[in-house]
Amino acid sequence: MIYTVGGQKGGSGKTTVATNLAVLLISIGRDVLLVDADDQETSSDFTALREERMENQAGYTAVKLSGINILKQVPKLAERYQDIVIDTGGRDTESQRAALTVTNIFLIPFVPRSFDIWTLEKVEFLVEQARSANPKLKAYVFINRADPRGGDNDEAAELLKQSEVLHFLDSPLGNRKAFANAAANGMGVIELKNTDEKAVNEFKALYEQLNHSS
Repeated sequence: MIYTVGGQKGGSGKTTVATNLAVLLISIGRDVLLVDADDQETSSDFTALREERMENQAGYTAVKLSGINILKQVPKLAERYQDIVIDTGGRDTESQRAALTVTNIFLIPFVPRSFDIWTLEKVEFLVEQARSANPKLKAYVFINRADPRGGDNDEAAELLKQSEVLHFLDSPLGNRKAFANAAANGMGVIELKNTDEKAVNEFKALYEQLNHSS
């Protein structure tokens, strides 16, 4: 399976989702390749820290690819790995468009209470364009960094549910320190010693709903 995590706006936690997805996949025995296709190279920084903390045993393979090289290399690499996770960052880039021509599942996190949610139409247009070259592309939206209380989550969810292009996953990820703490140690949230059960359960629920939907 080839997953791409992206969108149209930065700051919605795309790299956090991508790296946690890679870690979750290796935890269930999958052979995983993490592709850093974001100019900010945050996934690469995460992997470097992970290898440092884990004696060069990240548990997955990581590479940097951009632009047309994604289109050329990912199909070849897919023959060697069970799953590929591509982190494209939060802008409409050549790398993201190239990734969507070869990916199976496009994951787009949205943050409530922000201008992020108003990029929905742009994301829909991007997906529709990508499907002209990749008709089997499945696109999923979900709420990330959800508020612990208040109506913003519900308002954002209702807006996302209205999309006829994107499938809404009703498995929000809360705005929890556990994700930042895990990243600071080169870990996925499921690997923390002082486990935040809510964060772990939320991420596992997101994956299970995604797996069921796809």
